[in-house]
Amino acid sequence: MKAIVFDIGNVLVKWDPHLAFLDALGSRAAVDEFLTRVDFQSWNYENDRGRSIMGTLDAFEGPDRDLLAAYKDRFHLTIAEAVPGSWELLDRLAQRYQVHAITNWSAETWPTGVAAHPRLAEVFGVTIVSGAEGLVKPDAAIFALLCERAGLAPGECLFVDDSEKNVAGARAFGMEAHHFTDAATLERDLTARGLL
Repeated sequence: MKAIVFDIGNVLVKWDPHLAFLDALGSRAAVDEFLTRVDFQSWNYENDRGRSIMGTLDAFEGPDRDLLAAYKDRFHLTIAEAVPGSWELLDRLAQRYQVHAITNWSAETWPTGVAAHPRLAEVFGVTIVSGAEGLVKPDAAIFALLCERAGLAPGECLFVDDSEKNVAGARAFGMEAHHFTDAATLERDLTARGLL
């Protein structure tokens, strides 16, 4: 194994979209209803694959549109905290392996992420941001792009992601992969694989 490839959201940095709307809507239950009504997951996916936030608002009107339009300015609220233990593991791994990142993340909000967590711009050899590339996990093309830029074969990489779908995509591409739930479980898996 030559490289550990990290997802970022909910692996290294906590991401909770509720926090962008909580002040306006008053409760997590109200935010849940809003996120379901606007199909936030699909809307956010369009941003992650390269569409501009303002360019994805045509299907909405009234208060829903206003809330989504404000998401970019309130995005910093959704990513304020690091995932406990993950950065410490990354630092240990970086002493022995290349460390890279592939993240499904809007190109428009990525600078906010880096401002909140400056090490995101410093620690990785190669960082693939989906919104900047027009490619998203779990498409094979995004894994291929990482390998091309890092000069790696798929089998030389262990990919770590909190999404089972993305983990399956990485494995189908030929990478080893770990479905992330918490840092302690990742550490046990890395140890069992002889990587720590």
